[in-house]
Amino acid sequence: MKIGFVGLGIMGKPMAKNLMKEGHELLVDDCNADAVNEVVEAGAKAGTKAEIAENCEVVVTMLPNSPHVKEVVCGASGLLENAHEGLIIIDMSSIAPLASQEVAAKCKEKGVHFLEAPVSGGEPKAIDGTLSIMCGGDEEIFEKCMPLLKAMGSDVVLCGSVGAGNTTKLANQIIVASNIAAVSEGFMLAKKAGVDPNKVFAAIKGGLAGSTVMNAKGTMMLENNTKPGFKIDLHIKDLNNALETGHAVGAPLPITASVMEMMQMLHADGMGQCDHSAIAKYYEKLANDTLY
Repeated sequence: MKIGFVGLGIMGKPMAKNLMKEGHELLVDDCNADAVNEVVEAGAKAGTKAEIAENCEVVVTMLPNSPHVKEVVCGASGLLENAHEGLIIIDMSSIAPLASQEVAAKCKEKGVHFLEAPVSGGEPKAIDGTLSIMCGGDEEIFEKCMPLLKAMGSDVVLCGSVGAGNTTKLANQIIVASNIAAVSEGFMLAKKAGVDPNKVFAAIKGGLAGSTVMNAKGTMMLENNTKPGFKIDLHIKDLNNALETGHAVGAPLPITASVMEMMQMLHADGMGQCDHSAIAKYYEKLANDTLY
């Protein structure tokens, strides 16, 4: 299948490469020429958004936030300006549910199908093709796109109509951020009490406190590794969308608000491009100590 892919960041690049491994022909675009060149060297072809919309059966977008998706899909020289009837756009970005519904409505006006499919798992799971993918949209389009989605993820679930996928992603991001903060807090308690956090990790990871988050992010904390698999600034974006959505629907999010302030402090300290496991640095600053 001829597939367009717009957005070749930390997540988009390996996702695009996994589609090519399944034999699909890719036409790709990104504002970062180096990213485009890397994927082209892996077998893709570079193209403009107009060329992608005109020539591809499906277009995947993987972009930072709602304004970027609106611009790429609906803006001047965007995908819809040159889209043929029946084109399927799969937006795998994590954006606000209302923004996703707005883009879907504009697609429908042009005879274009829209499926939202935000992901979870970070760069490691994007690389090995085992992302969790949370979809919202028409069931028939979802089933048609399933082989493509399975090339990038191991768990692919249709959560409901457009908006449900990104609402699910917001819930995911709340749980991940809160878990990282709890792991940081527990490890720092151990350190200040004179117990090696590495021993604590080894002792509790197989019990009820154990989690995928602890295994992936706790290890990074203990190694003082802040190389981004998912950046603080991107998680701030997600939690901001969660808080706005919570306010709109009347859902109380006090833990989310607290973790958001931790991340905002880290951003102010110049750590916005660090991995979100760097929440541990917030506790290190408060405790005047380190976990490593």
